[in-house]
Amino acid sequence: MDAIDPRLLWAAGILALVALLVLLYVLRKGRRLPGEHVFRASRLTKGNRIFPSQVSVTAAAVTTRKPQWIGKVEESVHIAHIASIQVDTNVIFSNVMIETTGGHNPLVFSGHTKGDAIRMKKVIERFQSEYYRKNGT
Repeated sequence: MDAIDPRLLWAAGILALVALLVLLYVLRKGRRLPGEHVFRASRLTKGNRIFPSQVSVTAAAVTTRKPQWIGKVEESVHIAHIASIQVDTNVIFSNVMIETTGGHNPLVFSGHTKGDAIRMKKVIERFQSEYYRKNGT
């Protein structure tokens, strides 16, 4: 039986190490944001396979975060600037579209479960009610 070339074993080891480092990097970039109301898109949906987008809802703002290989894209809208919320429930996953005051392009969050999409809408509406009740406007 022929012996395996040591250079081939060395190259396979380096390749496995690089694959492990890439996997760890992807998992780290896709980790859940801190907070009580964070909704993460499914990796099974288009645009979320490697780095799933996340939506964080707080009493002050709705923030979406989309990680990239280098850096991230983050967009935030104050709770008072949300004009309407539309939930499009499909067979498995749902899309949430948030229109804002001031004519800005709507925020579209895709790939969330039906339950998450409905909870997201309810949480935003609750925070809006609290905001307007507190500020009296």
